[in-house]
Amino acid sequence: MESILDINSSNIWTLDEFQLATLWEHTKAQENFASSEEKLLNTIRLAFEVVHYNAKDPREVKKYEDGKWALVTHCKAGKGNIALRKKVIRRLSDLSYENIKHISAATLLELIDRNFGGGWDSISLATKDIIESAFDVSTTQLPASRIHAKGGTLESKVAQGYDVLEIAKGTWVEAIFAKKKELLEKVRFNMEKTDSEDGEREDDEEEELPEETATEEEDDEINENDDTFYSSFAPEAEIKDEEEEGFNVEDDSSL
Repeated sequence: MESILDINSSNIWTLDEFQLATLWEHTKAQENFASSEEKLLNTIRLAFEVVHYNAKDPREVKKYEDGKWALVTHCKAGKGNIALRKKVIRRLSDLSYENIKHISAATLLELIDRNFGGGWDSISLATKDIIESAFDVSTTQLPASRIHAKGGTLESKVAQGYDVLEIAKGTWVEAIFAKKKELLEKVRFNMEKTDSEDGEREDDEEEELPEETATEEEDDEINENDDTFYSSFAPEAEIKDEEEEGFNVEDDSSL
């Protein structure tokens, strides 16, 4: 990312506060940056704590200039300096469709474990939907004496790359398996087109008509030159009598 102007609700989670501050200061010198400042801060707030503080107040300076916050200067001096710090995802309720893509399976299972130990069924449908947008999740419940059986479900899932969380439920254990989904790029196929002489766009290769397909002009030409019996026969032609055809009726005395 080359400019702070390139941030959006998705990629903002890929930055830390100090990377963000560096981009801010590099882009701040650009013309019209001030007009984009508030919009940028609203996007930054999705993933960061944003605090305006007074650099002349010793107490605020001590609080925010301790090295744990990244500092940037506001274009409007009256609004003071800005301190930035990445938000920490502490609860399942902190998850969103954007930040879920940027945590590990181990972190996810830690959040589930903190959810009062209720297991997968205790999670709301809305939160499950967010989780399953980025992770493959499955569960199983087995007696505690069988959960670690050789060749069992737990061993098989771990071999497939799943992280596992075990939650004790009396003499049984619920095992929650999670593995991050692979992000697939959408491939778009675009036919390359060239400009024709009249300025219209057309495909590189013209569509060929089937050989047996003929145009109307070709049909007319074929009909005119066709010497077959059926095409040359004209029902409306004048019918000639036998004398005109070379037959002499009187001379036929054999009849």
